[in-house]
Amino acid sequence: MEEIKNLATPKIPRMNHGIGDQSYAKNSISQSKYQSGSRPILRRAVAALCAGDLPTSIAVADLGCSSGPNALFAISEIVNVIHRRWRGDTPELMVFLNDLAENDFNSVFRGLSKFCENLREKKGGMLGLGECFIAGVPGSFYGRLFPCKSLHFVHSSSSLHWLSQVPPELKSEKGNGRIRNKGKIFISKTSPSEVIEAYYGQFKKDFNCFLKSRSKEVVNGGRMVLTFRGRRQPDPCPDESCLLWDYLGLAFQHLLHQGLIEEEELDNYNTPYYEPYVEDVRREIEKEGSFKIENLEIIALAWDGVNKEGESYERSKTTQQMAKAIQAVNESMIRAHFGDHIIDPLFKRFTQIMEADTKEVEHVSLVVSLLRN
Repeated sequence: MEEIKNLATPKIPRMNHGIGDQSYAKNSISQSKYQSGSRPILRRAVAALCAGDLPTSIAVADLGCSSGPNALFAISEIVNVIHRRWRGDTPELMVFLNDLAENDFNSVFRGLSKFCENLREKKGGMLGLGECFIAGVPGSFYGRLFPCKSLHFVHSSSSLHWLSQVPPELKSEKGNGRIRNKGKIFISKTSPSEVIEAYYGQFKKDFNCFLKSRSKEVVNGGRMVLTFRGRRQPDPCPDESCLLWDYLGLAFQHLLHQGLIEEEELDNYNTPYYEPYVEDVRREIEKEGSFKIENLEIIALAWDGVNKEGESYERSKTTQQMAKAIQAVNESMIRAHFGDHIIDPLFKRFTQIMEADTKEVEHVSLVVSLLRN
């Protein structure tokens, strides 16, 4: 297995820190809804784990935990199911929260006291803090993070659609002056087939590395539940996957025409992101062979899924919220490549482009529940 070593570079995304207006903590509503949508599968997987023969100490890992209100959602669900389902004395729990080293772990740790208080309340005050140990684990999940056979349950949400790197094929070919994905920041309907193949190839490499790494770390009979953006159709560039990136690409083109960025800068910028087709995910899991697929389902959010529950729909309000959500997860990469000066005009133009259009597409994620063979 080839482990991937280059995730510490500034071109790999980290979510916006803090609790400000453009922070991930304030702009991760759709990610929260995906977590809620995957809750039934998560609960069934944890219940099935508890039905097996397990030791008195259980290790759980949440990979790509990020920060903000979503960071402890899954762990809370997992711990609650374990405490409800466990036969006999309640086990000790070792909980690992993983993300890249640039993640805002401090905000996550500040939320732990409230997390433990909620656990105690749900158990009628009977849960002792000594029964649940929590640690942060910085590093890339595209490679080993834990000792062999040390984990019983792994969860990951809204993370595996981020690649370990931009496909290396997408770079300037100085010999003939041609750029493989010229003027684009992601796959588009006009991208050549070699661009699509490069992204697909990078996904396969990364996902295989993820599965092989977890196969060494998860005990036999252990389980994983993974939720990430994906496609329900084989078309590599449906509007569900590419429309927002097309809008952002148009905003970049506007800045290029305004002289705020250089053509070469734009031609050399591509997003390390890929939404795999559901059947390709199935195929890669079966090919790697370490895990059995128990469930593989699709969650679709409406166009206005970035809005809070109960909010009335207004396209202008939704596009503003959408722009903040996209900015929260992309700003660090854009700043690293283009500089600080383009952020405000870029996302202002991005919002205007979305508001001027009339298309409304669903946002699709895949949920897969796996059993370690």
